[in-house]
Amino acid sequence: MHKFAYYAPGTIKEATALLARHGANGKVLAGGTDLLVQIKEHVKGMAPDYVVSLKNIKAVQRARFGARDGLVFGAGAKIAQVVALAEKYPALIDGAALIGSLQIQNQATLAGNICNAAPSADSVPPLMAYGAELTVAGPRKTRVVPIEEFFAGPGKTVLAHNEILVSVRVPAPGARTGCRYARHTPRQQMDIAMVGVAALVQLDRAGKIADARIVLGAVAPTPIRARLAEESLRGQTPSAELFAEAADLAAAEERPISDTRGSAGYRRYMTAVLVKRMLNAALADAQK
Repeated sequence: MHKFAYYAPGTIKEATALLARHGANGKVLAGGTDLLVQIKEHVKGMAPDYVVSLKNIKAVQRARFGARDGLVFGAGAKIAQVVALAEKYPALIDGAALIGSLQIQNQATLAGNICNAAPSADSVPPLMAYGAELTVAGPRKTRVVPIEEFFAGPGKTVLAHNEILVSVRVPAPGARTGCRYARHTPRQQMDIAMVGVAALVQLDRAGKIADARIVLGAVAPTPIRARLAEESLRGQTPSAELFAEAADLAAAEERPISDTRGSAGYRRYMTAVLVKRMLNAALADAQK
């Protein structure tokens, strides 16, 4: 394995100071289930001079749910730990359950899944659909970044080299709201999404769609909102025809590539299929 210096500070302030002092060629370690493998396998760009571990920073290991703040979890909170509190977020449970194995979910973090910035990340479309916000700390200031503004490209985020994703806040869904996530993969288990779709539907008292969000993964350089499809749903009465039209709009908004997992054309086809399925699943939950 590539040799690197290792630091385990006790506070976020100490961690960001280390990142600022030692330069851009460093990495932050939370669960380590991706980072350590990438270093060991000599993945391009993964030869850090140093690693800053979050394991001794107690504040980022916590997760909680409350009616006021919703679901809040720190950068060090394990996937299984967050899922145990996510009863009101079925789409997040859908996505998190697909990340690796049960053993991985007990070690890996959702913050790591976010910061990897993989277009196919299974936790990101649900978090975007729920309107998650990320608290980011640097040596001098802390800022809040909507998750849909966090990604700059495949493997790239808006984090400066001396910044750390500290925590994630996911607002509690409103009344009469449903949200679900599904992906399509060549294999059923332990695979990477060819297409991932999260759909949120919120109904008004008359049963019309007050709000809708459709988030697509693995079909563009970053996860994206299908905004034209969303707008076509708002104010409308749910129907099979309406959802089919929205699905076609969503597929037209993506920017897929062809690779070993599937062609661009097949990705567009599966996007439309999954958007219809997730809209129907979200609607069923909203009507409960």
